[in-house]
Amino acid sequence: MNNRNRGKNTGDDGLFGSQKQVDKLKMAAQDMRYLLSRDYPEKASSELVGNRYRLKTRQIQALRGAAASAQQIGNRKLKQAEVSELKDKVVYLDGFNVLILLESLLSGAYIFEGADGCFRDLSGVHGTYKRVNQTQRVIELAALFFQKAEIRKLVWIFDQPVSNSGRIKQMVLDYAEENQLNWEAELAYNPDKFLAESSEIAVSSDAWILDHCQQWFNLIEYLITEEKLDVHLIKMV
Repeated sequence: MNNRNRGKNTGDDGLFGSQKQVDKLKMAAQDMRYLLSRDYPEKASSELVGNRYRLKTRQIQALRGAAASAQQIGNRKLKQAEVSELKDKVVYLDGFNVLILLESLLSGAYIFEGADGCFRDLSGVHGTYKRVNQTQRVIELAALFFQKAEIRKLVWIFDQPVSNSGRIKQMVLDYAEENQLNWEAELAYNPDKFLAESSEIAVSSDAWILDHCQQWFNLIEYLITEEKLDVHLIKMV
């Protein structure tokens, strides 16, 4: 096991750790929602709001991740599945989206809750995925969810172009075999499109997927509540 994790960046406590900064971010998020709801472009809106509140780059990144228009928020809420609706269903899981977000959460990084009720982080896959100390625990949490929700089959979808996607796919399949879980794992060249066009329930907090899929489930919210996860949470609403 290596010593990697996805914890806070140097300086994150200064950007997100005080009530003053959180209040500033909340006001910025309100302004951002106002602009997006009136069809202002996201990039221009975030630059305008960022300048108004003198936000730093990572604060703007958090703001963009959590921002959505009133129409998007309403649409996402309508399509959100309850855990009771997952019983005996096939569920598709956005592999890297869920893995990295939960790895960040378990590492003590700041997690941001948007007006759509979804949780997002400031990490990402930049062409290569590297497993961290928390990766195994994330897979175990997915297994707890799978069993408690009585899901018929869970299918993990990973980005084929990302380096090491084959390795993490195999890690998931090995764990499923050892624990007799009805899981599959697939590599897709465009997992966002794949998940959005699927008729199955999608597990993701990716904004584009949430806007285009038929139905989705908020796994992070479920796990925080059900497994009583300790989280450095910033509510952007």
